[in-house]
Amino acid sequence: MNKRNTQQRRHSIISLLNQQGEVSVEELSLRFETSEVTIRKDLATLEKTGLLLRRYGGAVAVPDEVTQQFTAKIAPNKLSIAKAAAELIKDHNRIIIDSGSTTSGLIGELNHKRGLLVMTNSLALANSIHDLENEPTLLMTGGTWDPHSESFQGQIAEQVLRSYNFDQLFIGADGIDLERGTTTFNELTGLSKVMAEVSREVVVMLESEKLGRRIPNLELPWSKVSVLVTDDRLPSEALDSITQHGVRVILAPYAG
Repeated sequence: MNKRNTQQRRHSIISLLNQQGEVSVEELSLRFETSEVTIRKDLATLEKTGLLLRRYGGAVAVPDEVTQQFTAKIAPNKLSIAKAAAELIKDHNRIIIDSGSTTSGLIGELNHKRGLLVMTNSLALANSIHDLENEPTLLMTGGTWDPHSESFQGQIAEQVLRSYNFDQLFIGADGIDLERGTTTFNELTGLSKVMAEVSREVVVMLESEKLGRRIPNLELPWSKVSVLVTDDRLPSEALDSITQHGVRVILAPYAG
């Protein structure tokens, strides 16, 4: 079989599993004419999405009811926003991806980019980035583990960030304050501010339903935000208000 792109190959692996019930790394490597290292990365990624279970030397299928529990991890609307945001990333960019469920949707889009350098403060995101076939250069902030945000925070993380310059920061938020900027429930906002300081472009990703939430902690003022990527359910008056702050707004198709 001729080589296929990553998405096609992984889809074919699942189809083969549905037919046979199990597959081996050696068999898949020969079938798709690619290395066993690449196949292992495919299986690791598919296992994280709950589509198979890895076993020594290969993988086995999982029951449909179990699969359905795992594939719902990232909401479709967040994935739609992530896909729109990923279009802003160019080959060889140096980017930061902050922890969060919406920003995590970016990872699957990074396989289409080449020569990336990616820093994150999230262990979960770092593991997903490590599994990408195109193998971007991966950096971790380090620092103090914050169980609330499931990410590293604190002075050490801030010092590491200040050692670099980045093209883009991709960051989520818990709310939008039309007058002030993005808001968060997390009181630890220092790292977010440093991420924005060391990035040429700051891209905020969040669903329009978060508009108007009364959240006391200001994360980033509008003066620090370059682009807001949200869904097309954002009210027109809110769109006008945000653009008046000099922020570019990208509206992704609402996906439920």
